[in-house]
Amino acid sequence: MRTPLCDMFGIEYPIFAFTHCRDVVAAVSKAGGLGVLGAVGFSPEQLEIELDWIDEHINGMPYGVDTVMPQKAVDVHGADAEDMLAQIRSMIDANHWRYVDELMERFDLPPLPEGEQGHGVLGWTDDVAQRHVDIALAHPIKLIANALGSPPKDVIDRAHEHGVKVAALAGKAVHAQRHVNNGVDIVVAQGYEAGGHTGEISTMVLVPEVVDAVAPAPVLAAGGIGSGRQIAAALALGAQGVWLGSLWLTTAESDSSPAVLGAYLDATSADTVRSRCYTGKPARMLRNAWTEAWTDENGPGALGMPLQNILTSEANARIARSGRKDLAFAPVGQIVGRMNEVRPVRDVMYQLVEEYIETVEGLEQGARA
Repeated sequence: MRTPLCDMFGIEYPIFAFTHCRDVVAAVSKAGGLGVLGAVGFSPEQLEIELDWIDEHINGMPYGVDTVMPQKAVDVHGADAEDMLAQIRSMIDANHWRYVDELMERFDLPPLPEGEQGHGVLGWTDDVAQRHVDIALAHPIKLIANALGSPPKDVIDRAHEHGVKVAALAGKAVHAQRHVNNGVDIVVAQGYEAGGHTGEISTMVLVPEVVDAVAPAPVLAAGGIGSGRQIAAALALGAQGVWLGSLWLTTAESDSSPAVLGAYLDATSADTVRSRCYTGKPARMLRNAWTEAWTDENGPGALGMPLQNILTSEANARIARSGRKDLAFAPVGQIVGRMNEVRPVRDVMYQLVEEYIETVEGLEQGARA
């Protein structure tokens, strides 16, 4: 399974693990891959704490950070998070606020305890994303990635000055070409099957298109990959490695809540939907009563990023506190149909590698027959 990316990062296997859980980051890197911490869910202060923890527990192995620097988002600037939050809330119309109140009443969601409230994720604003970058580059990371297009040119240049490689996700070959032209080192070709924000093209079609478009720049394949057989297929398509996210959500180290974990374990590959109901951009998640409510023709429809997340922040906090599996936000790709049990990260990594070896050996034997 060794590719040039293994030498570039000093890793044993070209398996890159995107996760919001620091324990998974450390476990994947210690098992021979490269863990990448998703920063968007953290305040700058909390991100500092998470990266300090990783530095102390990863035994010197390489890791990365994934930020969200949207090219198109509402324009907000503030001295602190509360100021930005107030600006964003003022942009949301009364009809949308009314609809969320109706949904919380319809689903009988208990109010939050006094003093507790949902704020939404402010990491989708440029100000916070830039602070995330500052914090990440102050740590011994080996990779910084952007989930929504090319990072700004100044971020790419700063990363390179720190000796840090830059990756960017792409859902079309033209986007991948733009990334490389901007100075991005690695393109993550993320297919329609993936969890989170995805485009319209399937992984099988997208990966070779991107590989051909950006050669000789290395490409990671993402979307619908959760087995050694699928890793072998990705490398056969020209990718130099894989970018896996959903697979880690049911590992023993994951911080998935009991309700969401149960939903993942019970789901089939047909139980996901791309919806704008959480972030404002199309993202794949488990279909449930909450996602269906935002497709109601009598409703106002979802807002853009980051307005939608701020709009629904209290409702999402109430849902999380209630433990309602039928309403919980559960971002995941179509590979969820294979995620049927809770296993340690090391066991998952071992199985990926073993199945990859068996697959390649089987193909070689078939070719000789």
